Amino acid sequence: MARKRRKKIGEILVSQQVVTKDQFREALKAAEVTAKRVGEVLIEQGACDEQAVIKALAEQFGMDYIPLDGSEDSPAPDMDLIPKDVIKKHAILPLSKEGGKLKLIIHDPLNLELLDLLRFRLNCEIEPALSTKSAIQAFISGGSSDSESMFTDTSLVTDSVDVTVDRSVDTSVDTSIDVDSDQAPIVKLVTRMITEAVRNNTSDIHIEPMEDRVVLRYRIDGVCHVRDNLPKRMQSAILARLKLMAGVNIAEKRIPQDGRIKMGVDGDQIDFRVSACPAYHGESIVLRILRPDSVRIGLKNLGFEQANLDRFNKLIRRPNGILLVTGPTGSGKTTTLYSALDVLNTPERKIITAEDPVEYSFAGINQCQIRDSIGLTFTAILRAMLRQAPNIILVGEIRDREVADIAIQAALTGHLVFSTLHTNDAPSAITRLIDMGVKPYLVASSIQAIMAQRLTRMLCSKCKKPDKSPDKKFLKLLDITQEEAANANICKPVGCSVCNNRGYKGRKAIFEMMVMNNETRELAFNRAPLGQLRAAAIRSGMNTLVEDGKIKVLRGDTTPEEIAKFAQAETLLDGNVDI
Repeated sequence: MARKRRKKIGEILVSQQVVTKDQFREALKAAEVTAKRVGEVLIEQGACDEQAVIKALAEQFGMDYIPLDGSEDSPAPDMDLIPKDVIKKHAILPLSKEGGKLKLIIHDPLNLELLDLLRFRLNCEIEPALSTKSAIQAFISGGSSDSESMFTDTSLVTDSVDVTVDRSVDTSVDTSIDVDSDQAPIVKLVTRMITEAVRNNTSDIHIEPMEDRVVLRYRIDGVCHVRDNLPKRMQSAILARLKLMAGVNIAEKRIPQDGRIKMGVDGDQIDFRVSACPAYHGESIVLRILRPDSVRIGLKNLGFEQANLDRFNKLIRRPNGILLVTGPTGSGKTTTLYSALDVLNTPERKIITAEDPVEYSFAGINQCQIRDSIGLTFTAILRAMLRQAPNIILVGEIRDREVADIAIQAALTGHLVFSTLHTNDAPSAITRLIDMGVKPYLVASSIQAIMAQRLTRMLCSKCKKPDKSPDKKFLKLLDITQEEAANANICKPVGCSVCNNRGYKGRKAIFEMMVMNNETRELAFNRAPLGQLRAAAIRSGMNTLVEDGKIKVLRGDTTPEEIAKFAQAETLLDGNVDI
């Protein structure tokens, strides 16, 4: 008898009309590039939610789906059936045990290794059922899978830190810190704080001492949210624990320090870049969360419009020259360059990078860490690089004339050079390099293109609604006419459980790509003012940040308010427009 063919998840989702065939095909292509599962890509792209994917997986593998929403159809897990540490470590929930067979709620039916491990550890047969990972984690932590708030209402301190923590601690390390014990109160607090931040897709954790408290804030999609106000008496203990994890001197409080933390969260190894900076009320510590998958999302998912994507793909395949990416800190420059390197990282190309610091590790790329303390500067590494016969060079940042000169010499001697620069827009990069002291003819001849970018929040695809009366002042700032607004699909944020009631989910970039041509090269050579450079770039087909943002607003991807935060049409600004 022929074995019945198992349906693919795409077939199931399309047949259930959860996603369209086009959405599935697009996700399939992205999955091939990013090495992610199709379900994960569909969720990231907003085509469907986690619950829909899990229901489809349950149908695909013939498993029960358990919603964990407290309804009559959702049986309550029995937490006493297996050890608590197993439940937390593997994010599983025991349902029942009959005749030596244990029914377990899991979130990944393809993790056969985990099922084998659990059979061995628990010494019984396993009958798996499925639920979403977020619902399982929420149940374990005592929260609700469909909570409308971003975080649980309880303070992190309530059940993480013992009330016996020494109230007199203010200048010494709290005695509750025990590096060898995961049960120490401060250790539990810091671990829970970091784990919660990672699960909420936080990019940075800010621990900021104030006069009477320690403020804990998470930066999510570029916006800071206050998570908790921790007692002042715990300040020294919390800071010491974080510095200890980061491998920096816990006794040094007078100078800035940088370190790194590597920690497992929900089975994934996450890197954290730690910065400690002395402030008036004590050291302020920021943890930048570095997720390896965040720089492997593929060029198409960065936010490029098709014309810019085609242009960028051609630029990164040129044999030589400099490609600059500009923008302020946190605008996604590193992600863009790494995404380009990921495309170009093939065995026949030698790629070397000079970074400060190396944030993401890439197989097949030679990455060099800057260490000024021992003389390993950008300049020293760049000179050494040129003797390594590379095809492609990435310079983390052009900071001074010396680095700029070497990068330009590399470009003129047959290398393709990627780098970043801090300027407000693309044409400003030319005047910035000339102001550094780089000769204008070298700038004109070596630079192939300059791309400015900003990250803007995208509307949640599940709850956004058409905006029938968008604010006219923001429309004016983006040069959107009333006719364009009436014929477009301008939307506004609402808020739901998928986006944690924020109305926005995820970020994408808006771009301004200036490709050098004869006119712009001549203007650069003659030290032309910024206005002339910008006008020439626009004549040659450059879409400004405003124009790129305008396309996304009219399509309903984001709001005029979001674009206006980062990009404004200077010619439209007047004294009556106030944002």
